[in-house]
Amino acid sequence: MSGSSPAARLQRLFEGQRLTPTQRRIAHSMVRRAADAPFLSSVELAELAGVSQPSVTRFAVALGFDGYPALRKHLREVSPADAAAVDGVEDTFNEYQQAVRAEIENLRQLSELLADPAPVERAGRLLAASRPLLVLGLRAASSQARGFGYFAAKVHPDVRVVDEGGSMLHDRVDAARRAGASTLMCFALPRHPREVVDALAYAREQGLTVVTVADSAFAPVAAHSDVLIPAAVGTGLAFDTACAPMLMGRVLLEAMCDGLPEAQARLEEFDARAAARGLFVE
Repeated sequence: MSGSSPAARLQRLFEGQRLTPTQRRIAHSMVRRAADAPFLSSVELAELAGVSQPSVTRFAVALGFDGYPALRKHLREVSPADAAAVDGVEDTFNEYQQAVRAEIENLRQLSELLADPAPVERAGRLLAASRPLLVLGLRAASSQARGFGYFAAKVHPDVRVVDEGGSMLHDRVDAARRAGASTLMCFALPRHPREVVDALAYAREQGLTVVTVADSAFAPVAAHSDVLIPAAVGTGLAFDTACAPMLMGRVLLEAMCDGLPEAQARLEEFDARAAARGLFVE
């Protein structure tokens, strides 16, 4: 497990494990605090995840350890080089620098994930084939959905962005399905709205394939996603930062373009019309 980022090592430790919702919450919390996870007590981890201390013990046992001390010992052994970084970072960088460095680490983790392009390529084919393509993102994720939809509409013939919840949400899913949609693209970021989880469950009941970009493979939306690509958020400031999810959205746009033979022609047509209208300042 050595030779990669702390978050990536934790992801590999948790992959393939049959975890309860409470245990997934603990795993998610550890990934979000990957650098100092080996140094958290069971009580501190329980408080971080919002669960009981015995739940942390059961979580460690579910992973195959005798208890939480054994899990923490294992994490310290596989990441000895991280200890010095954790000890010294507070003294070396101010809070704003730490937030930026955390995002750099999130992007590094995303780069490691993309070493296997198969999930992204599959997602791109699904997005390209859906007519229309439904894009969902509520609350913190609404800007991600709108940004994705803005660029997707330049190459995809029918993109429908849903960035507001409420009683109309299921109606929008129904309308897209009746029009022929086969895939729903979702951006899901903390705090995860319950209506997003409900909407994904409903979309799958209606026969839609769900592609999700979430902050963790253990996010609540994971159980209702056919393809889930994790892209971590930064938590060092008062409000989470989402550079990695935004970049992942652009990567998926690229993969979708690869599945749309007419994408380049559509872009060239848009550029020609924009120039004729004087749309942009040169």
